[in-house]
Amino acid sequence: QVQLVESGGGLVQAGGSLRLSCAASGIDFSINLMAWYRQAPGPKRELVALITSTGRTNYADSVKGRFTISRDNAKNTVYLQMNSLKPEDTAVYICNIVAVGKGYWGQGTQVTVSS
Repeated sequence: QVQLVESGGGLVQAGGSLRLSCAASGIDFSINLMAWYRQAPGPKRELVALITSTGRTNYADSVKGRFTISRDNAKNTVYLQMNSLKPEDTAVYICNIVAVGKGYWGQGTQVTVSS
């Protein structure tokens, strides 16, 4: 059974930094795509950043230059380094992976940025 466990969320002041981690277990095949989404109160889930199996990355315009996504394939783990955080970055950050054509989601970790 595939499980994604996120960690690293918390409360930080504006301008601060956090590093999120998402470790995938129960997978014995290559992960094609790893991504971070976020969801503020409301139904909309926003793609924050993604990284392919070859290391190609893509970011939402709102986080370009501030966030960096990376992955460790040996550990089936994806990271999100978040710098220069703003109050509008406050959300639940949710990990997503795609492997063998199937998508899997984590439970999410809360990030709160105070002004």
